[in-house]
Amino acid sequence: MMQNLAWIDGTVVELSSAKVSLEDRAYLLGDGVYEVIRYYDRCLFYIDAHLDRLQNSARAIRLMLPYRRAEMIAAADDLIAKSGYDNGYLYLQVTRGSAKRDHLFPEESTPSMIMYVREMPPLTPLEQVKPLHLITLPDERWLNCHIKTVNLLPNLLARQKAFESGAAEAILYRPDGVVTEGTRSNFFAVIDRVVRTHPATNLILPGISRQIVLDILVEKKISYQEEALTLEELQKATEVWVTSTNMEVNPARSIDSLILPAPVPGPVCLIMMKEFRSRIAASCNRNEH
Repeated sequence: MMQNLAWIDGTVVELSSAKVSLEDRAYLLGDGVYEVIRYYDRCLFYIDAHLDRLQNSARAIRLMLPYRRAEMIAAADDLIAKSGYDNGYLYLQVTRGSAKRDHLFPEESTPSMIMYVREMPPLTPLEQVKPLHLITLPDERWLNCHIKTVNLLPNLLARQKAFESGAAEAILYRPDGVVTEGTRSNFFAVIDRVVRTHPATNLILPGISRQIVLDILVEKKISYQEEALTLEELQKATEVWVTSTNMEVNPARSIDSLILPAPVPGPVCLIMMKEFRSRIAASCNRNEH
Protein backbone atom coordinates (compact mmCIF):
# COMPACT_ATOMS: atom_id res chain seq x y z
CA MET A 1 0.00 0.00 0.00
CA MET A 2 1.38 3.39 -1.03
CA GLN A 3 0.58 6.50 0.99
CA ASN A 4 1.73 10.04 1.65
CA LEU A 5 3.31 10.07 5.09
CA ALA A 6 4.92 12.64 7.36
CA TRP A 7 7.37 12.31 10.27
CA ILE A 8 7.06 14.93 13.02
CA ASP A 9 9.69 14.67 15.73
CA GLY A 10 9.57 10.89 15.71
CA THR A 11 5.87 10.33 15.04
CA VAL A 12 4.69 9.04 11.64
CA VAL A 13 1.26 10.24 10.51
CA GLU A 14 -0.75 10.61 7.31
CA LEU A 15 0.48 13.69 5.49
CA SER A 16 -3.06 15.04 5.18
CA SER A 17 -3.48 14.98 8.97
CA ALA A 18 0.01 16.23 9.92
CA LYS A 19 -0.02 19.28 12.19
CA VAL A 20 2.43 21.78 13.61
CA SER A 21 1.86 24.61 16.04
CA LEU A 22 0.56 27.95 14.76
CA GLU A 23 3.39 29.48 16.81
CA ASP A 24 6.10 27.47 15.08
CA ARG A 25 8.72 30.06 14.18
CA ALA A 26 9.06 28.79 10.61
CA TYR A 27 5.38 29.55 10.04
CA LEU A 28 5.45 32.94 11.76
CA LEU A 29 8.94 34.22 10.95
CA GLY A 30 10.57 31.93 8.38
CA ASP A 31 12.95 30.83 11.14
CA GLY A 32 14.03 27.49 9.73
CA VAL A 33 16.11 25.60 7.17
CA TYR A 34 15.30 22.72 4.86
CA GLU A 35 16.51 20.18 2.32
CA VAL A 36 14.86 18.33 -0.57
CA ILE A 37 16.45 14.95 -1.29
CA ARG A 38 15.64 12.71 -4.25
CA TYR A 39 15.53 8.98 -3.83
CA TYR A 40 15.65 6.34 -6.53
CA ASP A 41 14.60 2.74 -5.88
CA ARG A 42 14.22 3.77 -2.21
CA CYS A 43 17.85 4.92 -2.10
CA LEU A 44 18.46 8.49 -0.91
CA PHE A 45 20.76 10.21 -3.41
CA TYR A 46 23.83 11.91 -1.90
CA ILE A 47 22.18 11.99 1.52
CA ASP A 48 25.42 12.88 3.32
CA ALA A 49 26.04 15.89 1.10
CA HIS A 50 22.49 17.11 1.74
CA LEU A 51 22.87 16.68 5.50
CA ASP A 52 26.21 18.50 5.38
CA ARG A 53 24.45 21.45 3.77
CA LEU A 54 21.60 21.23 6.28
CA GLN A 55 24.15 21.42 9.10
CA ASN A 56 25.85 24.41 7.46
CA SER A 57 22.53 26.22 6.98
CA ALA A 58 21.49 25.54 10.58
CA ARG A 59 24.84 26.74 11.88
CA ALA A 60 24.54 29.93 9.82
CA ILE A 61 21.29 30.88 11.55
CA ARG A 62 22.53 29.68 14.97
CA LEU A 63 20.15 26.73 15.10
CA MET A 64 21.05 23.41 16.71
CA LEU A 65 19.87 20.31 14.85
CA PRO A 66 17.71 18.26 17.24
CA TYR A 67 18.80 14.83 15.97
CA ARG A 68 22.04 13.13 15.10
CA ARG A 69 22.79 12.29 11.48
CA ALA A 70 22.33 8.54 11.95
CA GLU A 71 18.92 9.17 13.52
CA MET A 72 17.83 11.39 10.62
CA ILE A 73 18.93 8.85 8.00
CA ALA A 74 17.22 5.99 9.85
CA ALA A 75 14.00 7.98 10.16
CA ALA A 76 14.10 8.94 6.48
CA ASP A 77 14.69 5.36 5.35
CA ASP A 78 11.84 4.14 7.56
CA LEU A 79 9.47 6.81 6.24
CA ILE A 80 10.29 5.91 2.63
CA ALA A 81 9.76 2.21 3.33
CA LYS A 82 6.41 2.84 5.00
CA SER A 83 5.24 5.13 2.21
CA GLY A 84 5.72 2.38 -0.37
CA TYR A 85 6.98 4.78 -3.04
CA ASP A 86 10.04 3.47 -4.86
CA ASN A 87 10.90 6.85 -6.41
CA GLY A 88 10.24 10.25 -4.93
CA TYR A 89 11.60 13.05 -2.85
CA LEU A 90 12.03 13.61 0.86
CA TYR A 91 11.36 17.08 2.26
CA LEU A 92 13.15 17.76 5.56
CA GLN A 93 12.69 20.94 7.60
CA VAL A 94 14.17 22.09 10.91
CA THR A 95 12.78 25.09 12.81
CA ARG A 96 13.69 26.86 16.02
CA GLY A 97 10.49 25.44 17.46
CA SER A 98 7.28 26.88 18.85
CA ALA A 99 7.31 30.01 21.01
CA LYS A 100 5.50 33.30 21.54
CA ARG A 101 5.99 35.47 18.47
CA ASP A 102 9.04 37.67 18.94
CA HIS A 103 11.87 38.71 16.65
CA LEU A 104 14.37 37.70 19.34
CA PHE A 105 15.36 34.07 19.72
CA PRO A 106 13.21 32.48 22.44
CA GLU A 107 15.05 31.83 25.68
CA GLU A 108 13.41 28.44 25.98
CA SER A 109 12.37 26.51 22.90
CA THR A 110 13.03 23.08 21.46
CA PRO A 111 14.03 22.83 17.79
CA SER A 112 11.58 20.79 15.72
CA MET A 113 12.12 18.57 12.69
CA ILE A 114 9.60 17.34 10.17
CA MET A 115 9.93 15.16 7.08
CA TYR A 116 7.53 13.98 4.44
CA VAL A 117 7.75 12.05 1.18
CA ARG A 118 6.11 12.52 -2.19
CA GLU A 119 6.16 10.15 -5.12
CA MET A 120 7.95 11.05 -8.34
CA PRO A 121 8.07 9.13 -11.62
CA PRO A 122 11.09 6.97 -12.46
CA LEU A 123 13.93 8.52 -14.41
CA THR A 124 12.95 9.88 -17.81
CA PRO A 125 15.05 8.31 -20.60
CA LEU A 126 17.71 10.79 -21.70
CA GLU A 127 16.31 11.05 -25.22
CA GLN A 128 12.96 12.13 -23.76
CA VAL A 129 14.29 14.93 -21.53
CA LYS A 130 12.71 18.14 -22.81
CA PRO A 131 14.97 21.18 -23.30
CA LEU A 132 13.77 24.23 -21.39
CA HIS A 133 12.90 27.79 -22.29
CA LEU A 134 14.39 30.21 -19.74
CA ILE A 135 13.98 33.91 -19.07
CA THR A 136 16.19 36.34 -17.18
CA LEU A 137 14.94 38.48 -14.30
CA PRO A 138 16.55 40.77 -11.71
CA ASP A 139 17.84 38.99 -8.61
CA GLU A 140 15.87 40.65 -5.80
CA ARG A 141 16.76 38.18 -3.04
CA TRP A 142 18.73 38.82 0.14
CA LEU A 143 22.51 38.52 0.36
CA ASN A 144 22.66 35.16 2.13
CA CYS A 145 21.48 32.89 -0.67
CA HIS A 146 24.00 30.24 0.41
CA ILE A 147 21.77 29.47 3.42
CA LYS A 148 18.91 27.15 2.47
CA THR A 149 16.18 28.79 4.53
CA VAL A 150 12.41 28.56 4.19
CA ASN A 151 12.33 32.26 3.14
CA LEU A 152 11.58 31.76 -0.56
CA LEU A 153 9.13 34.53 -1.48
CA PRO A 154 11.45 36.35 -3.97
CA ASN A 155 12.14 32.99 -5.65
CA LEU A 156 8.41 32.25 -5.85
CA LEU A 157 7.61 35.63 -7.40
CA ALA A 158 10.29 35.21 -10.05
CA ARG A 159 9.25 31.64 -10.79
CA GLN A 160 5.64 32.78 -11.19
CA LYS A 161 6.72 35.45 -13.69
CA ALA A 162 8.59 32.78 -15.63
CA PHE A 163 5.55 30.49 -15.65
CA GLU A 164 3.24 33.27 -16.81
CA SER A 165 5.61 34.07 -19.68
CA GLY A 166 5.73 30.44 -20.80
CA ALA A 167 9.20 29.70 -19.39
CA ALA A 168 10.23 26.78 -17.21
CA GLU A 169 12.65 28.77 -15.06
CA ALA A 170 13.92 32.29 -14.44
CA ILE A 171 17.66 32.92 -14.41
CA LEU A 172 18.48 35.76 -12.03
CA TYR A 173 20.99 38.59 -12.42
CA ARG A 174 22.33 41.26 -10.09
CA PRO A 175 22.16 45.04 -10.80
CA ASP A 176 25.58 44.91 -12.49
CA GLY A 177 24.30 42.29 -14.95
CA VAL A 178 26.08 39.34 -13.29
CA VAL A 179 24.12 36.12 -13.68
CA THR A 180 23.76 34.20 -10.40
CA GLU A 181 21.41 31.19 -10.59
CA GLY A 182 17.81 30.15 -11.17
CA THR A 183 14.90 30.43 -8.77
CA ARG A 184 15.29 26.72 -7.96
CA SER A 185 18.41 25.70 -9.82
CA ASN A 186 22.07 26.40 -10.50
CA PHE A 187 23.08 27.67 -13.93
CA PHE A 188 25.82 26.59 -16.34
CA ALA A 189 26.80 27.96 -19.76
CA VAL A 190 29.45 27.01 -22.31
CA ILE A 191 31.16 30.16 -23.61
CA ASP A 192 34.21 30.02 -25.87
CA ARG A 193 34.43 26.26 -25.19
CA VAL A 194 34.70 26.78 -21.43
CA VAL A 195 31.96 25.79 -18.98
CA ARG A 196 31.10 28.74 -16.74
CA THR A 197 29.09 28.87 -13.51
CA HIS A 198 28.87 31.38 -10.69
CA PRO A 199 31.30 30.67 -7.84
CA ALA A 200 29.95 29.36 -4.54
CA THR A 201 29.58 32.70 -2.76
CA ASN A 202 26.78 34.16 -0.65
CA LEU A 203 24.94 35.01 -3.90
CA ILE A 204 24.02 31.43 -4.79
CA LEU A 205 22.95 28.22 -3.09
CA PRO A 206 25.74 25.63 -3.39
CA GLY A 207 23.65 22.95 -5.03
CA ILE A 208 24.42 19.27 -4.54
CA SER A 209 23.72 18.61 -8.22
CA ARG A 210 25.94 21.59 -9.08
CA GLN A 211 28.83 20.01 -7.19
CA ILE A 212 28.27 16.67 -8.90
CA VAL A 213 28.55 18.39 -12.28
CA LEU A 214 31.76 20.14 -11.19
CA ASP A 215 33.19 16.79 -10.11
CA ILE A 216 32.30 15.30 -13.49
CA LEU A 217 33.96 18.20 -15.31
CA VAL A 218 37.15 17.52 -13.37
CA GLU A 219 37.03 13.78 -14.02
CA LYS A 220 36.41 14.27 -17.74
CA LYS A 221 39.10 16.97 -17.99
CA ILE A 222 36.61 19.44 -19.45
CA SER A 223 37.67 23.06 -19.17
CA TYR A 224 35.54 25.04 -16.70
CA GLN A 225 35.63 28.15 -14.55
CA GLU A 226 33.72 29.00 -11.41
CA GLU A 227 33.54 32.58 -12.57
CA ALA A 228 30.55 34.89 -12.78
CA LEU A 229 29.29 35.67 -16.26
CA THR A 230 27.27 38.65 -17.41
CA LEU A 231 24.12 38.97 -19.47
CA GLU A 232 26.28 40.30 -22.29
CA GLU A 233 28.55 37.25 -22.18
CA LEU A 234 25.53 34.98 -22.04
CA GLN A 235 24.68 36.03 -25.60
CA LYS A 236 27.76 34.07 -26.74
CA ALA A 237 26.70 30.82 -25.05
CA THR A 238 26.65 27.68 -27.20
CA GLU A 239 25.21 25.42 -24.48
CA VAL A 240 23.18 26.12 -21.36
CA TRP A 241 21.82 23.84 -18.66
CA VAL A 242 20.43 24.03 -15.15
CA THR A 243 20.89 21.64 -12.25
CA SER A 244 18.79 20.85 -9.21
CA THR A 245 17.65 17.94 -7.07
CA ASN A 246 14.42 17.54 -9.02
CA MET A 247 15.60 18.58 -12.50
CA GLU A 248 18.98 16.81 -12.26
CA VAL A 249 20.82 18.13 -15.38
CA ASN A 250 18.39 19.75 -17.81
CA PRO A 251 19.44 21.53 -21.02
CA ALA A 252 17.91 24.79 -22.25
CA ARG A 253 16.93 25.47 -25.84
CA SER A 254 16.45 29.24 -25.40
CA ILE A 255 16.93 32.15 -23.00
CA ASP A 256 14.72 35.17 -23.59
CA SER A 257 15.11 35.72 -27.36
CA LEU A 258 18.40 33.81 -27.63
CA ILE A 259 18.06 30.44 -29.38
CA LEU A 260 20.86 28.04 -28.48
CA PRO A 261 22.60 26.29 -31.37
CA ALA A 262 21.49 22.78 -32.32
CA PRO A 263 21.77 20.09 -31.17
CA VAL A 264 20.23 20.47 -27.75
CA PRO A 265 21.53 19.03 -25.52
CA GLY A 266 24.97 19.97 -26.78
CA PRO A 267 27.98 17.65 -26.52
CA VAL A 268 29.18 18.84 -23.09
CA CYS A 269 25.71 18.86 -21.55
CA LEU A 270 25.05 15.37 -22.89
CA ILE A 271 28.18 14.11 -21.12
CA MET A 272 26.95 15.72 -17.90
CA MET A 273 23.53 14.11 -18.25
CA LYS A 274 24.95 10.64 -18.90
CA GLU A 275 27.52 10.83 -16.12
CA PHE A 276 24.94 12.19 -13.67
CA ARG A 277 22.80 9.11 -14.38
CA SER A 278 25.85 6.96 -13.70
CA ARG A 279 26.20 8.64 -10.31
CA ILE A 280 22.59 7.81 -9.54
CA ALA A 281 23.13 4.17 -10.45
CA ALA A 282 26.20 3.96 -8.22
CA SER A 283 24.90 6.03 -5.30
CA CYS A 284 23.33 3.45 -3.04
CA ASN A 285 26.56 2.57 -1.24
CA ARG A 286 26.35 6.04 0.35
CA ASN A 287 30.06 6.60 -0.02
CA GLU A 288 29.77 10.04 -1.63
CA HIS A 289 32.66 11.70 0.22
